[in-house]
Amino acid sequence: YDLVEIGGQCWFADNLATDQYRNGDLIPTGLDNTTWQNTTAGAYAIYNNDPANDVTYGKLYNWYTTVDTRGLCPTGWHVPTDCEWMYLESSLGMPVADQDSVGWRGTTEGGALKATTNWTSPNTGATNSSGFTALPGGYRTTNGPYSGIGNFGNWWSSTEDNSLYAWYRYLYYITTNAYRAPSTQTQSGFSVRCLRD
Repeated sequence: YDLVEIGGQCWFADNLATDQYRNGDLIPTGLDNTTWQNTTAGAYAIYNNDPANDVTYGKLYNWYTTVDTRGLCPTGWHVPTDCEWMYLESSLGMPVADQDSVGWRGTTEGGALKATTNWTSPNTGATNSSGFTALPGGYRTTNGPYSGIGNFGNWWSSTEDNSLYAWYRYLYYITTNAYRAPSTQTQSGFSVRCLRD
């Protein structure tokens, strides 16, 4: 994985693509839509089951993988908390008053995170000035199908909002700011970035 330092944090500059936990246990995959919707254990998917998407965008993980005690990220790395995402956004200029808000926040932070390639045109405001190289890997939806590749990217945090929802980040091809909201832990398949401990 490529790495990038932003505001003193060291991040993966690629989406995670592992098929196993840190201890070598394989993460379940190949779940049909019904099983995906109902599982309460860690699992991953590849967008449209296309290996080319795995190479470019990495895998889509449900939230349970992010907090599994076996560790989703390599030794010395972890799935960032909601607060660690806020620190990243602050490093890019997002006002403190915006960081804890729900929905679209900030001004140009999303553009500073987005890669300048692979996004659907016009990829508004994308500069990748941070070096984060955020990619539009889409997601696996709550009832199983895939959506949005090229148009948006979603990334988990490891922080629960409540027992059913966890916080994530979302970037879109026609916006320059960054979206924060809770999503269902079980049913959403999002990308993951790892942060150095």
